[in-house]
Amino acid sequence: MKIYGDSNSGNCLKVKWVCVKLALPYQWIEIDTRKGETRTPQFLEMNGAGQVPTVAFDDGRTLAQSNAIIRYLARDSALVPRDAFIAAKMDEWLFWEQYSHEPYIAVCRFLLVYLGKDASELDPEKVKRGYAALDRMEQHLSAGRFFAGEEVSLADVSLLAYTRVAHEGGFDLGRYAALRRWIGEVEAFLGLPPAR
Repeated sequence: MKIYGDSNSGNCLKVKWVCVKLALPYQWIEIDTRKGETRTPQFLEMNGAGQVPTVAFDDGRTLAQSNAIIRYLARDSALVPRDAFIAAKMDEWLFWEQYSHEPYIAVCRFLLVYLGKDASELDPEKVKRGYAALDRMEQHLSAGRFFAGEEVSLADVSLLAYTRVAHEGGFDLGRYAALRRWIGEVEAFLGLPPAR
């Protein structure tokens, strides 16, 4: 399979991490979203939304949306809980990540790191909602080791992608002891070096 992705994107990296963890063969094709490479006719034919990541399988089928991709790739692995309810809780966190976490944590990071904005230029509402997401994660992880059950699942992989670099978006992780513990454990599970 071919993964069309931007190495700066947590949404793309989570697909790569799942492939590496599960030893799934893939070819990475680097896409520069800021140069409009997702807007070419060839790319839009694969993914009409013009977004990365996009996976093209050997049989010609394509799949987009990071959490849908990792859910498909890991469908028969230990990254998806066997218990149906715990698997549904994993899905609950996957949906929450894209709606209540990524739009704030990842967007603030993009503005500071890639657009060179100053922290004072960030939308206060985005910052507030980003901290609300981190607060919710800390509360959950203070009572349990991972997000869905007692083992690392796709919920952890998905949430790790932007949480581990939240500081790059101006978020202070210093007061989140459970979150920092979890980041280290999931990074180690995936064989990732600690985020700088």
